[in-house]
Amino acid sequence: MIILGISALYHDSAAAIIINGDIIAAAQEERFTRKKHDNNLPINAIKYCFEAANISMIDVDEVVYYDNSLLTLDRFMSNVSELGNEADFLLETKYKGLIKSRLSIDKLIRNEFAVIGKKDTLSVCEHHISHAASAFYPSPYESAAILTIDGVGEWATTTIGIGHGNKIEILKEIDYPHSLGLLYSAFTSFCGFKVNSGDYKFMGLAPYGEPVYYDLLKENVIDIKQDGSYRLNMEFFEFHKGSHMTGRKMEELFGGPAREIESKITKREMDIAASVQKITEEVVAGLARYALELTKEKNLVMAGGVALNCVANGKLIKNGVVRNLWVQPAAGDAGGALGCALYSYYQINNNSRKVGVKDSQKGSYLGPEYSSEEIGEFLKKNNYTSQFYDDKKELFRDVAGEISKGKVVGWFNGRMEFGPRALGNRSILGNPMDTEMQSKLNLKIKYRESFRPFAPSILKEKYSEYFECNIESPYMLLCENVVESRRLPFNREELMKTHQGDMLPVVNTARSDVPAITHVDYSARIQTVSEDTNPDYYHLIKEFEKITGCPILINTSFNVRGEPIVCSPEDAYKCFMRTEMDILVLGNYVLKKTEQRKFDDIDDWRKEYVLD
Repeated sequence: MIILGISALYHDSAAAIIINGDIIAAAQEERFTRKKHDNNLPINAIKYCFEAANISMIDVDEVVYYDNSLLTLDRFMSNVSELGNEADFLLETKYKGLIKSRLSIDKLIRNEFAVIGKKDTLSVCEHHISHAASAFYPSPYESAAILTIDGVGEWATTTIGIGHGNKIEILKEIDYPHSLGLLYSAFTSFCGFKVNSGDYKFMGLAPYGEPVYYDLLKENVIDIKQDGSYRLNMEFFEFHKGSHMTGRKMEELFGGPAREIESKITKREMDIAASVQKITEEVVAGLARYALELTKEKNLVMAGGVALNCVANGKLIKNGVVRNLWVQPAAGDAGGALGCALYSYYQINNNSRKVGVKDSQKGSYLGPEYSSEEIGEFLKKNNYTSQFYDDKKELFRDVAGEISKGKVVGWFNGRMEFGPRALGNRSILGNPMDTEMQSKLNLKIKYRESFRPFAPSILKEKYSEYFECNIESPYMLLCENVVESRRLPFNREELMKTHQGDMLPVVNTARSDVPAITHVDYSARIQTVSEDTNPDYYHLIKEFEKITGCPILINTSFNVRGEPIVCSPEDAYKCFMRTEMDILVLGNYVLKKTEQRKFDDIDDWRKEYVLD
């Protein structure tokens, strides 16, 4: 049985294909169009999925869309009714798009592919059920409590459910406009970052501040109950009106206007980020406890955009809220494409589900890959200078040696990752022991704010030697602290005061013996790497360990600011030449910057990609 899942027309459009429950392929549309968070019908992603499965649309038994547009319309019209005379902007800007696109998604698919699978009909799945299915069905658990938290689906913003065998059931939900995801996005916007793409910055900024506004937020903005349920004071928000996330009352509460984009970050923004992060962690922990209590389960699975908050996830483990946790790697809307396909296969079509020791996500390496022949043809066609390695062991040794000398490497190998994290196949790699590597990568490679942290990829068996938690984190979705014995004395407050809020000197001050991956609060967003899931990446890190004694590489996504993660060899080469990367590895080919001819870049990437 072949099922195609589609998410589209909100943000992060994607497609996924499953055959008899086996996840064959999944990818986001942005990777092909090079438009970050592309929300259009994922035509290129669908075509890729068909190519990976060696099928066409007429072979598909079921095509499923991850959202029920009629329920979304119901929420929209209820919102308009509530606003009364204030609804003009919402009607002008949102209604037409809703009618033209989301309510005619079947026509859009049929116009492109002539038919919608064998039945020529489109099935729909509710948004949070898609999230819940994406979290439960690929997990390694026969049964689990399910927690989904995001901005908004049709009505739901937060749900608690239970999964058992091949069935899931939603038990509780919180509805719009009360949304933890929209609260986080509202403050992301208030602090001068872009909604959806700037949330990671907001989370990364939090450790520089103190949660001095925590009580103020609880007294005025959000009411949190003991079970984690919450209500927002909508007097402080504008997102339901469609124009801005926050308004005048929020500015009054924080003593001034929202920060302008790209302006200097002040202590106020740092403290707001720390306070909102603490609120988020409290709500997530309360919801998780209640979900486990309600369902009597020991396992917890999560999805929805808020599930990408790796700091909050890490606290669930660290504080003993849950012992067994699995988070969908593509937890945001992209993962809904996979979730709705799995829901149709298991719940609607009542197929049996087999659970193994490991999850069925396949490391989330579900995107396109390029053979040595294809890469070689690309290099030959463009006359790019490279060295081919017949022996991969030799390649790993040489590349690891270059990284140990402080070189920055673009690593393009195997299938592209599904989800927002680069997991060692479309990654930029560096030496974690280099004190200045964090700021170098941010300012000269990624062209983004200097304060943003980088993740460590560590050999799975060496995890507990460096970090306080020893639960596996293959998808870079848990934050944990560096062990006490590896920390160096570091007074964040004193340094911030001395340098008058300038974060660069703070970033360049060593905090551990792996300073480039240690954030200012001694935390790190960890990826554990195993030989069976990604043997090439594992052996590269192993070679680095042989040379340096350190079983860790810095891993950041292979892209510049505002650009989606690279998909093809051409994308990788462009990014390599546009930045100060030293080496590019394309499969078995190694390219050195010093050996490349001048790159005639017709387009200025800063204009080509909208800054996030």
